[in-house]
Amino acid sequence: MPYLNRKAIAVFSLLIFFLAACENTYTPKPRGYFLVKFPEKKYRTFDMPGYPYTFEYPVYANIVKDTSFFGEKPENPYWINIDFPSLNGKIYLSYKIVGKDKNDFQKLVDDAFKMTYKHTYKAEYIDENKIRTQHHVSGTFYEVGGNAASSKQFFATDSTQHFLRGALYFYSSPKADSLAPSIEFLEKDMWHLVETLRWR
Repeated sequence: MPYLNRKAIAVFSLLIFFLAACENTYTPKPRGYFLVKFPEKKYRTFDMPGYPYTFEYPVYANIVKDTSFFGEKPENPYWINIDFPSLNGKIYLSYKIVGKDKNDFQKLVDDAFKMTYKHTYKAEYIDENKIRTQHHVSGTFYEVGGNAASSKQFFATDSTQHFLRGALYFYSSPKADSLAPSIEFLEKDMWHLVETLRWR
């Protein structure tokens, strides 16, 4: 038998031996995400003169006046955003006066419903929770499951004059798993906003 053939058979035999000896099965590690350190929950009051509403919002957030709605000016000066720089997120608040400029109450409710349900192609589910507070605020809080662009939304109203809509967005790809801790943290702040909301 030629020398090269014997060498090849020996190498092949050693390779088979080592492969047979390794019985460990590979277990993939779960995907990890960055640990987010959340601030302590403390609130202050948004009480700007001239605004038709007031509420409490977190001390770790900033109020920024919204000057553009899809490239156009908002229909009134009471649209604001609550910016969370440390969490890379924002709650957009749009305010409408019921009955003004074709803002019929039922149309406003239907529009809020449609805007939430635009996310159905990415959503795994949409839960609706009723809002009713002692300050004459009612409405619906929407929880949108899955990789939707906005997973928490609400509308709050007195049904005769005031209509406020809120939607939470993050400046990142909508990945429910990685954003879950931040979404859960800010959901409590959204509920606190709704529960402390008062009309003027």
